[in-house]
Amino acid sequence: METPASPGLASAWAALSGDPALLARVTRHEDTGVLAARLPVRELAAACAGACALAAAELVSVRDGGGAVPAVRLDDRAVAAAFASERLLRVEGRAPESFAPLSRFWRTADGWVRTHANYPHHEARLLKALGLGAGAGPEEVAAVLRRRAARETEEAVYAAGGLAVALRAPEEWRAGPQAKVLEALPLVSAGRIDAAPRRVFRAQGGGLPLAGIRVLDLTRVLAGPVATRALALLGADVLRVDPPGMPELADQQADTGLGKRSALLDLADCAGLRRFEELLAEADVVVTGYRPGALERFGLTPDGLAARRPGLVLAQVSAWGRSGPWGQRRGFDSLVQVATGIAAVEANREGRPGALPAQALDHGTGYLLAAGVLRALTEQTRTGGSRLVRLALARTAAWLLDSPRAPLPAAVPPPPEEHTAERDSAWGRLRYALPAFSYEGGPADWARASVPSGTDGAEWG
Repeated sequence: METPASPGLASAWAALSGDPALLARVTRHEDTGVLAARLPVRELAAACAGACALAAAELVSVRDGGGAVPAVRLDDRAVAAAFASERLLRVEGRAPESFAPLSRFWRTADGWVRTHANYPHHEARLLKALGLGAGAGPEEVAAVLRRRAARETEEAVYAAGGLAVALRAPEEWRAGPQAKVLEALPLVSAGRIDAAPRRVFRAQGGGLPLAGIRVLDLTRVLAGPVATRALALLGADVLRVDPPGMPELADQQADTGLGKRSALLDLADCAGLRRFEELLAEADVVVTGYRPGALERFGLTPDGLAARRPGLVLAQVSAWGRSGPWGQRRGFDSLVQVATGIAAVEANREGRPGALPAQALDHGTGYLLAAGVLRALTEQTRTGGSRLVRLALARTAAWLLDSPRAPLPAAVPPPPEEHTAERDSAWGRLRYALPAFSYEGGPADWARASVPSGTDGAEWG
């Protein structure tokens, strides 16, 4: 069924300060069978992907001298595949492991807690907080947690530098101090940092709005890499930079690294920081996704970056927002679902906490972040200024929770495999999800496959 732009897309586009008249350029093929849930995940996904596509089409028009904005087409099945890209990934036919054995829900003495231990250092900190030795398995963890309270576990694990979140109902989260901080924020926070001159594109993009744009990618799982993957699709030269001792997990790099190059750089080392400064001097966009405060110690604040590179677009994504009692905490999509009440809403008929049919907070926030970058570049051509764009997974969750709910679906179908492609890569034969959106004259696939962390030098292509 072909439909015009939805209210969800109109809301997302308004949050990006987009011209509402451009919504007429969007059509959508709906499929109610994908991303089934109590919460309207399918609508959120289409809205976020659609906003990114429309922002890209708008910038194509700007670069081409102000002609008609290319028509945008959304297909719910393509969007659903993109939002489940990590589940559709195959490396030499092997399906990735989405969550490690200690990343799951656990019963506690008074409820439920969810942990995240995909990275070895997070697993080590979790086990230490629980008084367990290295190598302890699910049975030992379950035995400890059955004797502990959920909120007590949450605080103890976070104090040890690990990740654990107690299950809350939506009203419990909304009554808490961090939710109050987020309520005061727009879905997309965007504005000028300074009065840098207007951006002038020297050439048309040939359907690629970001041709010639250089993006420094300082992000980790998953929203930030999704955003920069979208920017790479749209023609940007994206250089992902990771610390040498902590490369991205291989399957996640294979999935979210499409179109990018990858370098290792130690910002804590004088030579590494100096090289980063040289990269920054030629960058147009910096995207960060680390815990708030983690990069600021290197002077990578909005004002500091804009002072060193006037005209920069800085895009930042966090789990919980950048202020408030949880502002400095680490977080992932699965944990934000638990804290904000999404897991409680999606509980099964027996009352076990549930999850969305995709990591929709990560993917949705990622597409909105990419859209924010595109809109910032467009606005720079009109009024100049270094620009700052900020989003938070928990703020996206609040947007989703404010939407109408449906009955618990009888079943959740697997993501559509027809919206995938295969290519050779450094990983071997790679199957991956195709882009979530298309627009007239735009790219249908990434220009290059993903590469392992550290494959490339810390230099622009």
